[in-house]
Amino acid sequence: MTDESPRLTDDDVVDVLPEDLDPRAFEGAYRFPDNSRRRVPAAMYCVLGLGSIFAASGDLTSLNGGVLAAGVGLLIFGLYGLMSGRKMTIDERAALVASQQAVGFAVGHASAQQVWRGVMSRPTWRVLAYSGEVPPRQRALVLVDAVTGEVIEHIVEDNVEEDVDHA
Repeated sequence: MTDESPRLTDDDVVDVLPEDLDPRAFEGAYRFPDNSRRRVPAAMYCVLGLGSIFAASGDLTSLNGGVLAAGVGLLIFGLYGLMSGRKMTIDERAALVASQQAVGFAVGHASAQQVWRGVMSRPTWRVLAYSGEVPPRQRALVLVDAVTGEVIEHIVEDNVEEDVDHA
C-alpha cells in the first residue's frame, strides 16, 4: 500500500501575520490599545475561580483540594487584573505635549513608549525627547501617567553623544 498524500516541505509552510499586525495594511496613525482590555480576561478568571470554589465547596469527596486552590488562585489573579486594568485617558500625543512642557526646551525628535509602573501595573508613557538643534544639544527622559496625564518625573541632560569618525 502506497501513501499518495503530498509531503510538506519548508517552502510550503508560510508564517503569516494577522491582518491587524500586518504593516503592509497599515494606514494612518497607529493607536495604542487601551490598558482596560485587561478587564475582559480578568472577569473570566474571576468567573472560573468562583465556579471552582463553588464546585469544591459542594462535595469534597469527588474533588480534591487542588480544585479549591486553583479556584482561589484564579479569583485572586482575576481581581488583580480588574484592579490593574485602568482606562488610559492620555494617548501618546498628549504625553509628548506634556513632556515638552516639562523639559523646558523646544523638542525636535521624540518618541513615546507605553510601559507599566509599580505593583498595580499603572500605565505610563515613557518619552525620550531631543532638543530641536542639529545636532541636538539636550535630551530628556520623561514619565507621564497615562491615566491622569501628570508628569511623574523627568530628567534633562546635555546630549554628550558625539559622532565618531571611522576613517
